[in-house]
Parts: sequence; structure tokens; C-alpha cells
Amino acid sequence: MNAQQQLIRDRAGNRCEYCKLSAVLQLATFHFDHVHPVSRGGQDNSDNRAFACPSCNLSKSNRLTLMDPETSIEVPIFNPRVHEWHDHFRFDGYTLVGLTPIGRALIGALELNSEQYLFVRSVEHQMGLFPP
Repeated sequence: MNAQQQLIRDRAGNRCEYCKLSAVLQLATFHFDHVHPVSRGGQDNSDNRAFACPSCNLSKSNRLTLMDPETSIEVPIFNPRVHEWHDHFRFDGYTLVGLTPIGRALIGALELNSEQYLFVRSVEHQMGLFPP
């Protein structure tokens, strides 16, 4: 791991900056996501990078906006370099709750309350890693 990657991982607390999944129990390698995709004009620097689990990074893809499922309004995708996570999300048990259109849109688009996410959060709880 190079110095930039170490900085990004440390800044994220070794957790996905979208779903808050811990990298500790994962066999899959977490990604250094371009928050604003390079293919859409984003820069390749640490200010445009987020530590992301493979599921979030692949589901996010190169999108810049998402649809809020409650209002059907297109909103910017959650950006961990600009937005504060706790302003947009909270946990209710193992379920992730969107507090804003941006939060709801990310939860819906990335399916952050799927059975798999709920199960992983329950395992993280047993291991003392949840809530984040």
C-alpha cells in the first residue's frame, strides 16, 4: 500500500465511507474510489478518493447523481469529501436510515439495507465492530 492509499484508508477509519462496513472482517480488497469519477472529469488525488467496499464502489459506478426514492428528485450522490455522513444517515438497529434525499438515494441505489448488509452488520456487532 502506498502513502496515498494509507492516508485514504486511515482517514476512513478502515471502513467503507458509504455503508460504514469494516474492512477488518472482509477477505475482499477494499477500493480507493474516485468520488467524482475520472471518466466524468474528476481528479486523481486523495481529495477525490474514498475508501469503499467492493459492493459500494461497483454499485456506485461512475454516477454523479441518484434518484431520491421518496421524492423522485434527482440529487447529487453522497460525497464523503463534501458531506458529513451523520448529516445524511443513521442506524436504526442494523438498518441504515436516510435522513436526507441524498441519504435515501444512496441507500436505495446501492441497496444498503439488503439481507447481506443486515447480516454483515449483525456479525460486526458480535465482533464489537458495530455500530461504527
